[in-house]
Amino acid sequence: MLKQRTLKSLTRAVGVGIHSGQKVEITLRPAAPGTGIVFRRVDLAQPVDIPVRTTNVCDTRMATTISPEGDPGQPKVQTIEHLLSACAGLGLDNLMIDINADEVPVLDGSAASYVFLLQSAGIELQDAPKQFLRVKKPVEVRRGEGKNLMWARLVPHHGYTLSFEIEFDNPAVAATGQQYVFDMGSGGYKREIARARTFGMTKDIELMRSRGLTLGGSMDNAIVVDDYRVLNSEGLRYDDEFVKHKILDAIGDMQVVGHPLLAAYTSFKGGHALNNLLLRELLKDSEAYDIVTFEDEREAPVGFAELAPAW
Repeated sequence: MLKQRTLKSLTRAVGVGIHSGQKVEITLRPAAPGTGIVFRRVDLAQPVDIPVRTTNVCDTRMATTISPEGDPGQPKVQTIEHLLSACAGLGLDNLMIDINADEVPVLDGSAASYVFLLQSAGIELQDAPKQFLRVKKPVEVRRGEGKNLMWARLVPHHGYTLSFEIEFDNPAVAATGQQYVFDMGSGGYKREIARARTFGMTKDIELMRSRGLTLGGSMDNAIVVDDYRVLNSEGLRYDDEFVKHKILDAIGDMQVVGHPLLAAYTSFKGGHALNNLLLRELLKDSEAYDIVTFEDEREAPVGFAELAPAW
């Protein structure tokens, strides 16, 4: 049987929220089979649990943010996508995450630090079948027209692949790889995707800061690009780091559905908002998906039965 996974022991991280600039601590705890991934706001007089699920997403403007029932007036947790991407990359199903502020710490701007934390705590197999959400019918969402067109789709696939293409009006970004395809069954998440950092253009950062956003951003946790070049002294971690970070984000955004996917995901110029719209469109049609398990690991897609090796 392909089994669910949780942590063997708890682990902690302290950092700043990239948008709020607040110092925040999170504690990642093992959870029982069937729990899913749940954030708990422990800084409130009465702690509030916020399960990771599509309908709990309340904001996707700069990051993926969740709140109870998706109510923006309720306690929230924002910028969850990098941590969720790391969980997906390691195949974690069940996790309780205590957090003492409203934003997940950005750490180095990628998912690599979270992968290290999670693997350091150890991954434990649980005596319950791992549940996958299998896409049975193609689903697509589109926005804009002409140069502003962006789209994302899911189609049936016995495995989980992600293909992304970016298009930014910036010479420094345009000089790097614009398209990348990644297979989650390849075992290459930590090597190929996890270290890709979030990025921003100097002109956009100035505008966002004037609106009280990206207050915790710096060259320690993001790639900063002016009109012509990458300003970080160490340069890029990958030749195609920009598009790889978009895949990293997409993996985290798709994990919001509450199960690992069996599908082929493709996006052109998409982002958090389009990813959540795609999941909501999928869930509208009960015939477009089902929940499956694998009693025989040999019937699972290649690579899905292996635990990710420790670094």
